[in-house]
Formats: sequence, C-alpha cells, structure tokens
Amino acid sequence: MKQNQTLETTLLIIGGGPGGYVAAIRAGQLGIRTVLVEGAALGGTCLNIGCIPSKALIHAAEEFSKAREFAGHSALGISVQAPSIDIQRTVAWKDGIVDRLTSGVAALLKKHGVTVVQGWAKIVDGKTVAVDLPGGNSQQIHCEHLLLAAGSKSVELPFLPLGGNVISSTEALAPQTLPQRLVVVGGGYIGLELGTAYRKLGVEVTVVEAQPRILPSYDEELTKPVAAALRKLGMELYLGHSVLGLEPGGHGLRVRDDQGAQRVIEADQVLVAVGRHPNTAGWNLESLGLDMNGRAVRIDEQCHTSMRNVWAIGDIAGEPMLAHCAMAQGEMVAEIIAGKRRAFTPAAIPAVCFTDPEVVVVGQSPDQAKAAGLDCIVTSFPFAANGRAMTLESSDGFVRVVARRDNHLILGWQAVGKAVSELSTAFVQSIEMHARLEDIAGTIHAHPTLGEAVQEAALRALGHALHI
Repeated sequence: MKQNQTLETTLLIIGGGPGGYVAAIRAGQLGIRTVLVEGAALGGTCLNIGCIPSKALIHAAEEFSKAREFAGHSALGISVQAPSIDIQRTVAWKDGIVDRLTSGVAALLKKHGVTVVQGWAKIVDGKTVAVDLPGGNSQQIHCEHLLLAAGSKSVELPFLPLGGNVISSTEALAPQTLPQRLVVVGGGYIGLELGTAYRKLGVEVTVVEAQPRILPSYDEELTKPVAAALRKLGMELYLGHSVLGLEPGGHGLRVRDDQGAQRVIEADQVLVAVGRHPNTAGWNLESLGLDMNGRAVRIDEQCHTSMRNVWAIGDIAGEPMLAHCAMAQGEMVAEIIAGKRRAFTPAAIPAVCFTDPEVVVVGQSPDQAKAAGLDCIVTSFPFAANGRAMTLESSDGFVRVVARRDNHLILGWQAVGKAVSELSTAFVQSIEMHARLEDIAGTIHAHPTLGEAVQEAALRALGHALHI
C-alpha cells in the first residue's frame, strides 16, 4: 500500500454524517483548517439510509394508500381506477432526493474550504489517523484537534444473521420488489415506521416485539393510538414475544410468548430493527484508551473526551441518537475550537416517531416529572375537538402539557396525531425560553391549525379551555 505525504490540519473529523459535516461547515466558516474523512457517502446514515429515505418511502406509501382508498368508497367523493405502484420508480425517486441532498452537502463543504478525504480511517494516536483510500493507497493525517463523529450501526441478532430474506433497514429502504409477507422484528420507531410504510404499499406485515407493548420507550397513553392505528391498517402485533430464529427453508420465523408457547409466523422477508449501537469497533479507537459509557464514548458538556483535544459527537457518544442532537454538538465543538465560550446544555431535545399517527416527545414526561419529585399539572387536549384535524380526516390523538403546579413553568410536551412532528419546534422553543402556561395560553394561535391544540392544552391546564 502506497503511503502519501502526511496531511497537516487543525481539525480532523472522522465521519461525514449530520454531526461531522455540520461541524466541518461551521469550522470552515470560522476559518479553521479542516479535513473531513468519510468512508461511504457524505450525509452518513441519516441522509443515505436513514432519516431522509425513510420519510420519502413513508410519503410514497401514504400517497399510494390514499389512492387505494379512493378506488373503493371515499367520503370525500373521490373515485379512481385501481392504482398500482412501480416500486423501482419509487426507489429511484427516493434516491434522487438523497442525491440532491448529499450533493448539497458536498457543495457546502467545498464552499467553506473543507478538505474531504474519501476513505476509511484508522486511529494511529490522538493526533494521527491513517486513511485507507480507494485504489489501495493510504493517507496519513496529523491534526491538532480530533473529532470523532463515526455514528452508529444497526444491532444484529446472532441467531438471525442478515442475508437472503433477512434484511436490515438499509435493504428495506431500497426494495427491488415487494414481499407478500414481511415480519418486522422490533416494535420501536424504526420497525414501526418501515412496517407501516410496507403495509400501506400492500404488504402483509407482522410486528414481533419482546416488550408487552410497542414503542416501549414512550408512555402507554402516547402509544395506544399508534397501536390502534396499526391494527386498523391490518398489521398483526405479537407483543411479549421473543424470536427464536428462522425455520428451515427461511420462510417462517419461530417465536415464543412469555408463557413459553411457540409458533411459526410465515414470512417472505424478515426485517431486523432492534435498535442501533455506537460505531466504536473496527478502527482502532480502543487504542486511545478513552473513558467509555458501555459501547459509547464518554463526553462532558462540551463534548470533550477523556483525552485532551479529542472530541466526540452524535451517536458515537450514545443516547439520544438523534441527527439534530449531533448537528448541534458539531456546531458547538467547532465554535469552542475557534475560541468561543459554549456548552451543550439544551433544556430539551425533541424526539419524533414518524408512524401514523406521529408521536412527539419533548422535555419531561408525567412519569419523569413525578420521579423527580415535582408536583405537576398534566393536561391533554384532544384533536377530536380541533377543526383542522377534522378536515385532515385525522382527529385521533392529543397534545399533552406537563407544567409545575407552583409557578406554571412548562417542563414537557407530548403529542400523538397526524403531522404533530411539525409542532415539535413550538414545544422545544417554549421549554428553551422557560415559558409558563400563561405565555402559551396568551399567545394568539392561527385558526384553523393543529397548533391551536397547543394553546388549548395550556388553557385547559389553567382551568379554562375554550373548545372542550
């Protein structure tokens, strides 16, 4: 392997996902000499095989599902001939969106003077990285600051290895054909988002979840409308079931319930979606001897690791594994290196599950507030009393607010319903700005919008909701 001359830089970033590329762009804006190393495609999991393509597939599936409804009886008076879908054209459309976004990232990096090195990084020491380049050459890079932004990987099950008809979310987002029967292993947000999309595309979908309910990281009040909607779509849910493995021949999945009873679920494809873990293995990271939190790199409120001038952001630093968290951390690290005074101390980080209905969680839940010993007002406002929700044919769900009883300071928001992801900005802003119930209740909200339910939840917490 040919070794090129050592490249010198101030900041070296390993990983071109949302955290890494945002850190690089901001560093470039601040005049910091920056090199970004990425082994696959710019944009990382999120842009290429995660957030963006999954939302594209979800949208296409929703449009197809609507068309199928219109081929039957529609209360809206719309009728069409029986629709069909060319899944390869759908995937090509999705890929076009991904290509435009990744090309945009590349253009921004170039605009701000960031050097992008395509290849796989391997740690030499805290200031040196060797990169295996395409074509068999190697590039050594020496830096003052090393930023680890290598992201995360899908968890694999040893008794259900990927290959053949066992797929991960990566393959699920780029189908060449649609299976007749899909079994999703994992009832978290990844499994349910993709499972719902496949069901709306006409696939028979079964979800197997080891916990007694879906979306076990959310409270039951939020998940009940989602479970009801999944069943209404015709999805089968095997809750409290563990997976034993594939049947001989690969077209059946053997599962066991919490009483020990076994059954076989027929499947043409099995999607394994049981979570993600930090990508900390396979590139000599352990040689640095960094303090760890399990598989994740331990960081402080400025994203310092235990080694001077070595930083870590995003999924590699553990939960919350959210692209927008990594972006905020990346921007902050660049500014600290530039000499600005910053710390990563958000009042709240929004989490969204893009199921149908969607789920949003921001700040403290009622249970978390109670566990913290806080006396709180917890109040919900149903979308059944919201005019805009009715016009969208989706009046299931609600907005819920959690506020201190003594001073009405808002601690948390939760919502479940159609398009509630768009309410997440209002939720997190109110918490960041230390809003009280009176602030939200006294703010005039546009009519008719789903956002009125936010105001009404605050009004109801104060004892005088107007529309319920």
